[in-house]
Amino acid sequence: MDFYDVVTTAWTNRHFKTDPVPDDVLGRAFDAARFGPQGGNRQPVRFITVRDQAKRTQLKDWYLKPWKEYIAAAAAGGVRIGGGDKTALLLERADNFAEHLDEIPVHVVVCAELEGLHPTDLESGRLSIVGGGSVYPAVQNFLLGCRNEGLGAALTTLLCHFEKEVKEMLAIPDGVVTAAMIPVGWPSKGFPKKLLRRPLSEIVYNETYGNPAYA
Repeated sequence: MDFYDVVTTAWTNRHFKTDPVPDDVLGRAFDAARFGPQGGNRQPVRFITVRDQAKRTQLKDWYLKPWKEYIAAAAAGGVRIGGGDKTALLLERADNFAEHLDEIPVHVVVCAELEGLHPTDLESGRLSIVGGGSVYPAVQNFLLGCRNEGLGAALTTLLCHFEKEVKEMLAIPDGVVTAAMIPVGWPSKGFPKKLLRRPLSEIVYNETYGNPAYA
């Protein structure tokens, strides 16, 4: 696929077929993940593929607990959802995804070795975000690799609420943390022609914050 076709249509897939995903297809997406930028070439990211039905069902059960709290808060206006007049539809699709999570053929649990991370904003007095800088670029490369292969994928982070339980079930050692779970499978409803995003005039500034670089 053309690069721009990949990046402009790699949406968060919510509807999947139950057909298995071949190892070689998934492997090419993982190969793309290896080349995500990260600090000091420490390469801290690890991936665990989960196909076992009992484990996928357990992951779903854990996921549903914080999800139901999240969707209730979103419906009440306590969580910001950038869907405008389509917010209700977005929440409906996301809820359907959560309820059928265990039917998606592959769950990819993203892990990171703590010693490979080097957050530089721990003393900033605000929420630290730098620690993920050596993790999520690899995750994005994996998502784009999936799209290039025609696979649907959805980046989720709610299972971090159950990190202790997930680590125990998947034998994740001390010093390694969970960063995300990405359900992967063949999409049942295809891909959009182009994702809806803010124009450059609203996100790129010149010299000072708020001064549009592009009209």
